[in-house]
Amino acid sequence: MSLHEINQGVQKNKRRQRIGRGTGSGWGKTSTRGHKGARSRAGWSNRATFQGGQTPIVRHVPKRGFNNKWALTVAAVNIKDLNELFNDGDTVNIETMQAKGLCKRRFDEVKILGDGEITKKLTVEAHRFSASAKEKIEQAGGACNVVVRIKTVAEKKDEAKAAKS
Repeated sequence: MSLHEINQGVQKNKRRQRIGRGTGSGWGKTSTRGHKGARSRAGWSNRATFQGGQTPIVRHVPKRGFNNKWALTVAAVNIKDLNELFNDGDTVNIETMQAKGLCKRRFDEVKILGDGEITKKLTVEAHRFSASAKEKIEQAGGACNVVVRIKTVAEKKDEAKAAKS
């Protein structure tokens, strides 16, 4: 055997099965579907949860509680974090909070909470403020500006339906 004969006859990509091209092809007659049964029939498709006849895991696992798909995701930021990360006289808005890493995940609204103390005069812009946070920010000489959230197309449609009825 020579070195040039090692890979002789080896194909880089395997050819696809040409099914249903007569008995001589090796995949004729039943065309790899076998005899009878659901998978042999035309138009057969299974559910994503199908597990070959046994009770699917989806039916084994208990389902509890309620997941509200319309609920808003609210990112909570404490005033002690604002006191640490921002300088006196800064304007704190959603973009600056994201840049400093206070709102990392996906959210619909930002709420400022009153945990901790604030000594710096900050102008804070957010969607919501707790009563204690608003009080502490204003006592420090700062201001609380409520930002109106831009509504999605689905929310606008829901409001239009509610107004009609």
